[in-house]
Amino acid sequence: MRLIPEEIEAHYLQGGESERLSNEWGELERIRTQTILTRHLPPPPAVLLDLGGAAGAYAFPLAERGYQVHLVDPVQLHLEQARSHAAASGIALASITHGDARHLDFPAKSADAILLFGPLYHLVERSDRELALRETMRALKPRGVLFAASISRFASLIDGFARGFFRDDKFRKIAEGDLSRGIHRNPTDQFAYFTTAYFHRPDELAVELQSIGFRDVRILAVEGPVWGTPFFREVWNNPTQRRQLLDFLSLIEGEPSLLGASAHLLAVGFNPA
Repeated sequence: MRLIPEEIEAHYLQGGESERLSNEWGELERIRTQTILTRHLPPPPAVLLDLGGAAGAYAFPLAERGYQVHLVDPVQLHLEQARSHAAASGIALASITHGDARHLDFPAKSADAILLFGPLYHLVERSDRELALRETMRALKPRGVLFAASISRFASLIDGFARGFFRDDKFRKIAEGDLSRGIHRNPTDQFAYFTTAYFHRPDELAVELQSIGFRDVRILAVEGPVWGTPFFREVWNNPTQRRQLLDFLSLIEGEPSLLGASAHLLAVGFNPA
């Protein structure tokens, strides 16, 4: 049974998601996200829900650290990849299930933390995003923490210049839609132009969490402004410069004037109930 729009599922069935976090830009996203998680997660053996967790890029390292991780994803290919990795690595997740972030099959107040690292940007309608956020609040224990990822409203424009996509008039039309309405549609067959999504402004992401009742919400820049710069790859492949870059990004991750320049934003909020 399909739980997401056909074009989104078709994008992920091409299999690129399992490799996406292994190139330089993906590594930056993964390491910065793991740094933020480490800073805010409760200690193991806390119960974590990884919603939209794909093949388990975050779930398996967290399980290795002693967390009880339940991975949920709407794409069967991702679940198969996660099960294969569990068998090959010997790292067991608490569960691997097909599911929808808007309708969770977990009891109320059962999770210490929830990772929402895909659903918010593939739910184009705000009402659907609200459903997912309400479900996370229902499933979280009191003072449980939510980590909700989004894509910046300005990501396509920056990426278009960084990778030369801006030369394509079809891409320019996609970027225009992103900037005017936040709704990303890709009518082309270009995999690199991504798929149907909603791109947030930083303040908008905070408002969406706060409107559901999350408290102490912080919006953090994952990659910061460096990911679209011409010498990023050179810096990233130099171990000394990489360490210094990561330190700098931690220093500026909450700077309001720079948030929108990051490809991804990460909201951290707490269930007060």
